[in-house]
Amino acid sequence: MYLLGLSAYGHDSAVALLDGGRVVSFVEEERLNREKHTSAFPELALRHVLTANGLDLSDIDEVAFFLKPWQLVARRTARALGYLPRSLVQFATYRPGNALKILGLGLYLRHNSLPSRRAPRFKLRYVEHHLAHAASSFYVSPFEEAAILSLDGAGEDITTWFGRGSGSRIERLHAIRLPHSLGLVYSAVTDYLGFRPWGGEGKVMGLAPYGNAERFYRPMRDLIHWSGDDGQLTIDLRCFDYHVTGWTRWVSPAFEAIFGPRRAPETELEDRHADVAAALQRVVEEATLALLRFLHRLAPSRHLCLAGGVALNSVLNGRILREGPFEQVFIQPAANDAGTALGGALVIAHARHRLPRREALDRVDLGPAFSDADCLAAVRGLRVETPADLVERTADLLAAGKIVGWFQGRMEAGARALGNRSILADPRDPAMKDILNHRVKHREGFRPFAPSVLAEAADDYFEGAVPSPFMLLVFPVRAARRSLVPAITHVDGTARVQTVTRATAPLYHRLIEAFQRRTGVPLLLNTSFNVRGEPIVCTPEDAVRCFQGTDMDYLALGPLLVEKGEG
Repeated sequence: MYLLGLSAYGHDSAVALLDGGRVVSFVEEERLNREKHTSAFPELALRHVLTANGLDLSDIDEVAFFLKPWQLVARRTARALGYLPRSLVQFATYRPGNALKILGLGLYLRHNSLPSRRAPRFKLRYVEHHLAHAASSFYVSPFEEAAILSLDGAGEDITTWFGRGSGSRIERLHAIRLPHSLGLVYSAVTDYLGFRPWGGEGKVMGLAPYGNAERFYRPMRDLIHWSGDDGQLTIDLRCFDYHVTGWTRWVSPAFEAIFGPRRAPETELEDRHADVAAALQRVVEEATLALLRFLHRLAPSRHLCLAGGVALNSVLNGRILREGPFEQVFIQPAANDAGTALGGALVIAHARHRLPRREALDRVDLGPAFSDADCLAAVRGLRVETPADLVERTADLLAAGKIVGWFQGRMEAGARALGNRSILADPRDPAMKDILNHRVKHREGFRPFAPSVLAEAADDYFEGAVPSPFMLLVFPVRAARRSLVPAITHVDGTARVQTVTRATAPLYHRLIEAFQRRTGVPLLLNTSFNVRGEPIVCTPEDAVRCFQGTDMDYLALGPLLVEKGEG
């Protein structure tokens, strides 16, 4: 049984392919069409997952889409009517074409340009948005049973979904609905601070440690009310406009009267902006912890599965692990809407057909792979060598302070590069953070960099470290180690950690081991192979183009080592 999951027409479009209950392929459209956080129908990703597995649409038994369009239209229209006349602008900006595309999805798939050996026969299933989020985490977790929290901007109209999973069964226990949403508040403040909502929230998280949370804590706290007793959350809507404008205007003049004028994009950051970010981060952490204590009473498990865009907040995740009521936490790396493509297909496999769950997801290199010949074709005219041992040669370069683009194996899914599409550097160099931000990544100087550490050495460098294969948990760097690895130590003494095992990433593990033999340090600085505003690279051509447009020193492209200059 072949099952497809699709997410499209919102943000972070993606496709997942399952063979029964086994995840075969999972690809985000942005990596192929090169439009970051794209909302486009994932035509290229769909073509790849089918052709790479020798399939066409006539082989697909069922297709899952990541929301129920009639619920979306009916519930959001009803809510908008309740805010007339302020919500008139929402009707003016409403895009009915998207709803029509979603409703006509089955017809489109049956008559699109993808070749099929025979007429497609699949059944189309619309899956509730937050159920898809929940499934994307629970069904690939190592837990037979768990409490589940899905926390994002909004689905059809639910913003926070509380539930539990057991075996193949997932059930909702409680929900918070629009317009009350921690995710939308975080996006609103992201917009207020001059960053792009549904993409720039990570910048706000990175900015927060530079600020003084106390300066704006009380007014920020007054905007968000919650109760851990009954799982309620309400937002002071006088300070926000997202619920009446259809995401075209996020905060109201009342918000600016309290926190100061909105920052225009690309203008200088002030202390005030960092202070607002710090207050927001603290309040969202406190609210989430309270809601999790409520969830634990509903579903008193040792295990927690997190999903939704807010689950990409690795600082929050680290605090949940340290202070929350659950002993073990699982988050899959595409926790945002891309992950609902995977979750929708998993709902069909496990909840609908009761197919047995497979092994837990411990790696996400589920995208395109490229041959040595593909790599060689991409570097024609450049200075290239083929080292006898690429790992040892690359470790020499990294230990000597060189910056290396590392392109190996299949492309990974999720917001973080995990050693297949990475830019690597020496974590010991105190200047490396600024070099990478300004000369390579071309991004804001306050943004931190993450370490990839040998799993067996993680506890020696990071307080409270647990397995973190997807770089979604922040731990304090041990005080005695901070001066040794300043390039990956954030201003607050923490790091967003990826633990690397030999079993799941043998080549990358061997590279870090080789670096350790030369330096005594069992970790590398790892950042995604892209520049600001672009998706992570997918193809060898993408990698070469990014390499040539930055101050990277070398590119390890498959078996090849590429230098700047003509060959």
